[in-house]
Amino acid sequence: MLEQEPAIAAELFGDRIDVARAFTADLAQYGEERGLIGPLELERLWSRHVVNSVLVAPLLRPGRVGDVGSGAGLPGLVLAIARPDVHLVLIEPMERRTDWLTEEADRLGLDNVTVTRGRAEDVVPEPRLDQVTARAVSALGKLIPLCVPLLRPGGELIFLKGARVQEEIDAADKAIRKAKLRDVEVLVLGEGIVPEVTRVFRARLTD
Repeated sequence: MLEQEPAIAAELFGDRIDVARAFTADLAQYGEERGLIGPLELERLWSRHVVNSVLVAPLLRPGRVGDVGSGAGLPGLVLAIARPDVHLVLIEPMERRTDWLTEEADRLGLDNVTVTRGRAEDVVPEPRLDQVTARAVSALGKLIPLCVPLLRPGGELIFLKGARVQEEIDAADKAIRKAKLRDVEVLVLGEGIVPEVTRVFRARLTD
C-alpha cells in the first residue's frame, strides 16, 4: 500500500505539490511492473524517496543540472518538479528507464527536462553542466571521475549519499585530489523535520 503523504511534503514542494503527487501516484502505479522500484518501496515512497530527493532542491542554482543514473526519476524528476527555473538533464543508460523518464516528463508537463540515454562516461553535454547530481549510483571513488567531465569549470557536484559518506570521502581522497575538487563538505538536510535525513556530498570543480 502506498505510504500516506507526509505533512512536510506540501511545505517542501509549495505550489508544485500537485505535480509531486501526480508523479508519486504514477510511480506507485507503474514503478514495480516497469522495474523502477522494488515491491517494498510503496510503503516508504514518499519519505524514503520523494521527500529525500526534494530536500536537495534548494541547493540547485538556475542553469543546467545533470542527474546521473536517473532511473525512476529520483532525484531528477523530483528536482525538475520542485525547481521549474532549473533545466534538468537526466542521464540514464537503460532504454526502459529513459522511456519512463520521457513519458513521465511529458505526462507531468515538465518542459525543463531533457532525457539523454547513455552512460555518464559517454555523454558530452554542450555546453557543460553547472551542477551534477546522483543518488544511489556508486561510491565516490568511482562516481567523481564519471561526473567531473560533465561539469563546466567552477561547476558543482551534489551527490545524495548514505550514513557512511565520510568513509566514502576518506576512501576517495585520491579521486578528489586528481579532480582538483575544492570546498568538499557533507550537508545534512531535513534534520528535525523528516524521519530520515538526506546526506549530501558537495564539492566544487576548480575554475
